[in-house]
Amino acid sequence: MSLRLRLTLILGSAFVLLWSLAAVWMLFDLRNQLMLTLDQRLASSARMVAGLLVQLPQLQQGKAGAPLSTEQLGMPEGIACQISSVRGEILASSRTAPDSVLGVEDTGFGERTIGDITWRTFTLIEGDMRVTTADRLDERDTLKQSILLTAAAPVLVALLGSLLVLWLGLSRELSPLRRIRQALAQRSVDSIEPLNVDGLPRELQPLVTAQNQLFQRIAQAIERERRLTDDAAHELRSPLTAIKTHLQVASMTEGETARQALASAEAGADRLHQTLEQLLLLARVEGKLPFDENLQYSASEVASMAISDTQLQGKHPIELHLLDASAQRLLDMPPSLAIAALRNLLDNAQRHTPAGTAVSLTVQSRGENVCFSVRDSGPGVTTDKLEYLTERFWRNSAGDGSGLGLSIVNAIAERCGCALEFVSSGDGLCVNLLVVTRAGRSAL
Repeated sequence: MSLRLRLTLILGSAFVLLWSLAAVWMLFDLRNQLMLTLDQRLASSARMVAGLLVQLPQLQQGKAGAPLSTEQLGMPEGIACQISSVRGEILASSRTAPDSVLGVEDTGFGERTIGDITWRTFTLIEGDMRVTTADRLDERDTLKQSILLTAAAPVLVALLGSLLVLWLGLSRELSPLRRIRQALAQRSVDSIEPLNVDGLPRELQPLVTAQNQLFQRIAQAIERERRLTDDAAHELRSPLTAIKTHLQVASMTEGETARQALASAEAGADRLHQTLEQLLLLARVEGKLPFDENLQYSASEVASMAISDTQLQGKHPIELHLLDASAQRLLDMPPSLAIAALRNLLDNAQRHTPAGTAVSLTVQSRGENVCFSVRDSGPGVTTDKLEYLTERFWRNSAGDGSGLGLSIVNAIAERCGCALEFVSSGDGLCVNLLVVTRAGRSAL
């Protein structure tokens, strides 16, 4: 069932119910007012005839049975009038009055059935005479039905007109949804351009905005997939070629040359494995895939684990400096990402630290954040090259690195709301990673 039809049924049912209740109320009140008006007409006519009795000398002399016209009695059309004595003798009656006595013992309104006709009567006693006016109930019912039908017709026409206007109005007001549907249907399968539909009402603009945001996220996901494919093709080509070459040399030689070729092939495989792991980690971080969100580690625990992972590779020693109590504060980020970021910073620092020197890792507070500072003793980076440090596969010098370490750290910082700073000097490069902590909470 379409939205337009559902809205029409719901609103139309409400209209029918409200109009019906209003019509019943109006017609019931109209019926009561009509009956009251007719009764008042009977009473007024009886009082008028009683006032005319002094002008009818034949009645004053007691002459009975003299037929009187409505003109003589001054009666409106449709009202029967009868003048009788208190003893029940008919003294005068209008042409529409029955032959039997209409009056009753009591004064006021009443009903009397004569033959198969029921009359609505009003009796007024003046001296020795009784004045009775009457309406036929069947004529009243006919008049009532005619008036009620006349009053109900406009209500029915108004109700049908309201339903028609409702249908047309809903069709017009729902047209923006139809235009949005047509705009989506006309797009190509691979189109990720923002949806542009003019003249939308205020209520539908958030829908189009959310749709465009979805297109933007899809475009970002496609771009990440393309970049991952391009990066993998770019970075894996050289190690695979080198491994293949060394294996061919090992197969064609013997002795020390073959052993060296196999060792080079193994080193190339290790580099290829490390590059693949970094590419997959970068894709997971940028793709907003879930990590260990529920675990909570302190700054000192993260620093110790990162140092342990890095020193397993047998590189330069790392000196850890915990300058204040901030090392015990819990980090507001997944521990695996915090460890991966520090591990990549330490690994990058070790690559550029001269032999015989150590890498320094300092943990200290900076406002509400914890600052991890990693410093090497290398040649540093010139100011004009600092902006390229987080680009993929960019290297400041020749080496065995893949050029992805700082890109991963930057992606983690953007995902977790951290800040990344580079400070270069003549005696090395210092990288500061500012991590948000959980307010007021420390590790036990």
